[in-house]
Amino acid sequence: MSIDPITLQVMIGALRAACEEMGATLIRSAYSANIKERHDCSTALFDASGELVMQAEHIPVHLGSMPDAVAAVLGERHEPEVEWILNDPYRGGTHLPDITLVSPVFVDGEVFGFAASRAHHADVGGPTPGSMPAFSRRLEEEGVVIPPTCATPAALDSLVARMRSPRQRLADLRAQQSANRVGRLRLAELAARHGAAGLREGMAEILAYAEGRTRAALAALPDGAYTAEDFLEDDSPDGRERDVALRVTATVAGETLHLDFTGSDPQVDGNLNCPLSVTKSAAFFAVRVLTDPDAPPCAGAHRPIAVTAPRGCLLNAEPPAAVVAGNVETSSRVADLVIAALSGARPVPAQGQGTMNNLTLAGEGFTYYETLGGGQGACPDAAGPSAIHVAMSNTLNTPVEALETEFPLRVRELSIRRGSGGEGARRGGDGLVRELEALAPMRFTLLTERRRHAPRGRDGGEAGAPGKNLCDDHHLPSKSEGNLAPGSRLRIETPGGGGHGDA
Repeated sequence: MSIDPITLQVMIGALRAACEEMGATLIRSAYSANIKERHDCSTALFDASGELVMQAEHIPVHLGSMPDAVAAVLGERHEPEVEWILNDPYRGGTHLPDITLVSPVFVDGEVFGFAASRAHHADVGGPTPGSMPAFSRRLEEEGVVIPPTCATPAALDSLVARMRSPRQRLADLRAQQSANRVGRLRLAELAARHGAAGLREGMAEILAYAEGRTRAALAALPDGAYTAEDFLEDDSPDGRERDVALRVTATVAGETLHLDFTGSDPQVDGNLNCPLSVTKSAAFFAVRVLTDPDAPPCAGAHRPIAVTAPRGCLLNAEPPAAVVAGNVETSSRVADLVIAALSGARPVPAQGQGTMNNLTLAGEGFTYYETLGGGQGACPDAAGPSAIHVAMSNTLNTPVEALETEFPLRVRELSIRRGSGGEGARRGGDGLVRELEALAPMRFTLLTERRRHAPRGRDGGEAGAPGKNLCDDHHLPSKSEGNLAPGSRLRIETPGGGGHGDA
């Protein structure tokens, strides 16, 4: 190591602080409740080759896939103050509501790196308000598809004109521009402080340091091939219930890990499909939490991990397959799957709720989206926490005051779903209950999981309670949509986490 350890840690801290400041700028500047209240956004910094150098601890499913978005614009001609925008899931995006803005950082007249931000927008057009349809079959049914595009003012005006509430969409995009501006400024300041060559060398050392820590953690695991299988609930509008199988073989060989998803079902007609970038994102997250979660959060930690899936399967879908639920629900199951496979190599927690409980509401002049927390699985040495966002979601619940002030809704109940966590020597966390009353006509969409298949306990612990969706006391399937009249109530009871060990 040519940079002394103290200087290296100073650089790591400075880059982390820059990413966190980018995130704070985005959240405080945003218009929509989904970003300013729930913090459904992520920020990161990249080197000139497009490698992820540092990220804020934001949304796992955003961050692991963002390098592919930067790679999509890497070969373009870059100029100062020229930014790039995209959301195409097959070009480094996740699903269409997640819009990524990439800004080159220039030092001494040359591209030194990139600042990037990604945020879930309340609407990106398409037939379904909120752009989160329950039963889409093709990508274009989910909203405006944005390939890598130069984000000129005219281009942004043209894009938001195809979306609902264009002024609000533009306000959130400007918040992302502000976040990227902070990232560009801080990276340039660090280059001035350490010298461009010094900072470039430091970023390379950070990547190597994270790689070394991950390799050491993998080397501590016993070599072998470990398998796991799990299922998604592919409910259809005609009431048909079908399970979709996901399978993985995790091969630990020395300081490397290969995650092979061969054997997973083919891509489906609905929207549970995942582009490979999302599958990788979920896999990287699961490995990180089981190996060295304190290593610098950068691409170096991903280098010892190979992720493969056959083209055309659910976890490496091909266009124009719909993907809106793949980003939120299938990614959650991929994380569960990888953790379950690695249980053969080390102790792991019981399954958490395994869903983001996606709810979209839309009426005259508004669209609203939220995800809901639930129970986390118990660990060998600790009970699972209750009513939190689990695994691939790291957002917040929208506060009651903000929800009722901004939208024609009344919150009838927001509470912990007592007793929904699985029993065991360590008890699983409880889910939550969110009951909303419509005060005006509106349409709802639900993309949820673990309504038929409960989160599993581990080592003798009991399963957590599966979730429930109800509209005026009528049960709804895991994927559903419909209309709410004034006075109608939508009730969501989220799953509990599995217990760990015999009680």
